Amino acid sequence: MTSLKDRTVLVIGRGSGIARAVTLAVRAAGATVVVAGRDEEALAKAYDDPDVTAATVDLTDEASVAALAERLGRVDHVVSTASARARGTVGDLAHDVVLRSFDVKVLGPLLLAKHFAPRMPEDGSFVFFSGSSARKPAAGMLAVGATNAAVDALTRGLAVELAPIRVNAVSPGTIDTGAYDALGDEKKAALFAARAATSPARRVGRPEEIAEAVVFALGSTFLTGVSLGVDGGEPLV
Repeated sequence: MTSLKDRTVLVIGRGSGIARAVTLAVRAAGATVVVAGRDEEALAKAYDDPDVTAATVDLTDEASVAALAERLGRVDHVVSTASARARGTVGDLAHDVVLRSFDVKVLGPLLLAKHFAPRMPEDGSFVFFSGSSARKPAAGMLAVGATNAAVDALTRGLAVELAPIRVNAVSPGTIDTGAYDALGDEKKAALFAARAATSPARRVGRPEEIAEAVVFALGSTFLTGVSLGVDGGEPLV
């Protein structure tokens, strides 16, 4: 494992949930962090740390990605947690919703690779986010699963094209990030109980566990082209 001490890591996503857990984990490992997303002001308020700075980026806009790369110059590692979920059965899915899902989670990372790889050292790396729905089909998760499967394919392709820069993905299962809070306490509890009952791990995951996998992927210099399933065995059943 190579150290993240004194390295610069760009983390793209919100100031909460998995993105926040990743930011705190890489800071604890000694890295300087740039957090980037559509709302720079909100990101800046989310962290009280002089070694965490905020920036603006829109992954659906290549000019925005290019401008961020130009502004930051050299970075050692890039992590993108951004997503735009397109849940629903095939008859309910809207064309623009599915396109946005791919735009943010697949084309966005492709643009990050295009504009940041030329500025990265040979021992740098990318970590993108897939998901267990790529491996376990479920009603209402068709577009989400297809998007995640595309991330897995992109990860393998970029690992070949960008070598020796490493490219990996982390593929979470059901994680209690706050994203399920909109269901209401009762429905959220019922969903988590059902997932826990069938998962070999017998529980849902925590953001910190996903962040640990990201830190591992960033530091493991013989790991590339891999999608790490951190899902409690959820796709097995």
